[in-house]
Amino acid sequence: MELILYSKPGCHLCEGLLEKLEMIEGLTFKLEVRDITSREDWFQSYQYEVPVLCINHFGQEQLLPRPSPRASVAQLQRMLRKYFPVSEPK
Repeated sequence: MELILYSKPGCHLCEGLLEKLEMIEGLTFKLEVRDITSREDWFQSYQYEVPVLCINHFGQEQLLPRPSPRASVAQLQRMLRKYFPVSEPK
C-alpha cells in the first residue's frame, strides 16, 4: 500500500505528521512525500490544505481525512488501519 503526503517546506504540521507516520508499526506501507512547491498543479490544489494525506489505490489517489495535529501515533495508526486491506492469515 502506498501513502502520499503532500507537504511544503517550513510546514510544522507537515513535519509533525511525517514524524508520526514514520513511527507507525504494524502497518506496511510505502510513504511518498510530495513537495507541493515542486509542481504548479499540486500547489494550486493544496496550497491552503497541507498536510494532505492520500492513499494510492491502483493508481487512483483517495484523499484521507485530515488527522488532528494532536492525534497520537496510535490514533493515527487506528485511522489508517481502516483504509488498509485485511491480510489473510498464513
